[in-house]
Amino acid sequence: MKAELERIIKEALKRIERAQTLQEIERIRLDLLGRKGRLTQLLRGLKDLPVAIRPEVGSAANRAKAQIEAALKGRTESLPPPQERKEDLDITLPGRKPWEGSLHPLTLTLQRIIEIFYGMGFELAEGPEVETDYYNFEALNMPPDHPARDMQDTYYLGKDLLLRTQTSPVQIRVMERSKPPVRIIAPGRVYRHEAINARSFTVFYQFEGLYVDQGVTFGQLKGVLTGFIEEFFGKGIPLRFRPSFFPFTEPSAEVDIRCVICGGKGCSVCKQRGWLEILGAGMVDPAVFQAVGYDPEKFSGYAFGLGIDRIAMLKWGIDDIRLFYENDIRFLSQF
Repeated sequence: MKAELERIIKEALKRIERAQTLQEIERIRLDLLGRKGRLTQLLRGLKDLPVAIRPEVGSAANRAKAQIEAALKGRTESLPPPQERKEDLDITLPGRKPWEGSLHPLTLTLQRIIEIFYGMGFELAEGPEVETDYYNFEALNMPPDHPARDMQDTYYLGKDLLLRTQTSPVQIRVMERSKPPVRIIAPGRVYRHEAINARSFTVFYQFEGLYVDQGVTFGQLKGVLTGFIEEFFGKGIPLRFRPSFFPFTEPSAEVDIRCVICGGKGCSVCKQRGWLEILGAGMVDPAVFQAVGYDPEKFSGYAFGLGIDRIAMLKWGIDDIRLFYENDIRFLSQF
């Protein structure tokens, strides 16, 4: 046993002296003093020695361990610290610019629309997305058997609750608690059970406006909408008002603009018509005023609504509405 200890010490001191790196020192330490190291195994075998020589051999083994540990420590302190490899750092490379987020194109579009109507004196109003049948349909002149209900495939949550199909219920709620004059805009998310394709989605954003006072005319409505369109799309853009039908306005109209994609020549976006419908509008139906307690003989008003998604598609030249909801960073990072 003593001869084995002397051999271990002699070999260890030679290896330690020749070691040139801290990695080599660590390997030597593990070979000798690790859990399966030579000296460790020898110390564990002391229990098998005769009791008479066990103390003497144990003392020699401990001295050998201390001698090796001291040699390892001394060689470690004499070696230079590890140096960073030159290839790990190239100070000539340009810095990496941190990724910056941006506003969603629907948010950018909505902010611009709100900004324009704020400049015209409109105030912002909001309402719940889970609505009652009364506010979503009946108060807007659509009783249970009205055929206009079939124009909107509705998500019903119960007998009287539904996901709103339009932001028009906000107009009813505001008129119920306010006296004329009322001049509001009501943007928000709406839901309809529609097939998902490049032009339609089950959830989208709508923007509505309402102005009620004495002596409000259709001519004022045309002036406000013309001003908005020219401010948003640029002055001089051709537009037209077409007669239409909405159950809560009379008379009603739809507003088209010359296709911004083909310039009116006809393309797949405008279905070869050269015109794009962007919003609906009209004078508030007297039945709606009666539902909120307004005197239709004394007050008049106009209302209008547009799809923010549709407007954003035209503004940014986007041909698929699904891109707004897929959260693809490659698409969103362009805005």
